[in-house]
Amino acid sequence: MSFASDFKAFVMRGNVVDLAVAVVIGGAFGKIVTSLVNDLIMPPIGLLIGGIDFSSLKWIIKDSPDPKHVVTINYGVFINTIIQFLIIALAIFIVIKLLERAMPKKEAAPAAPPADVVLLTEIRDLLKQR
Repeated sequence: MSFASDFKAFVMRGNVVDLAVAVVIGGAFGKIVTSLVNDLIMPPIGLLIGGIDFSSLKWIIKDSPDPKHVVTINYGVFINTIIQFLIIALAIFIVIKLLERAMPKKEAAPAAPPADVVLLTEIRDLLKQR
């Protein structure tokens, strides 16, 4: 086979296509969660704690008259990112739980008896035959 046909076979595998779809949907979902956190969740939380906008919270390490040379630690953006992560984790948890409920449960196969029980059963059967 040629390189082109090998590559086409690789790309058209179900796993690769599924992964590509998951990445695209995950990216779109990330944008939705970012908007949810920044535009819907954080404003009321900021209002409840005194009108603080988390995304603007920062420590100034080096101040300068030129805004391009100001050095800051933007811990408010970090707080927003943590909240986004928690929302994504909760959403994934809920989806997995819903999928587990929707999938039919497999019945567990009966456990095989321990080896010593099998051996004792065989010995008993041999003794009965004599």
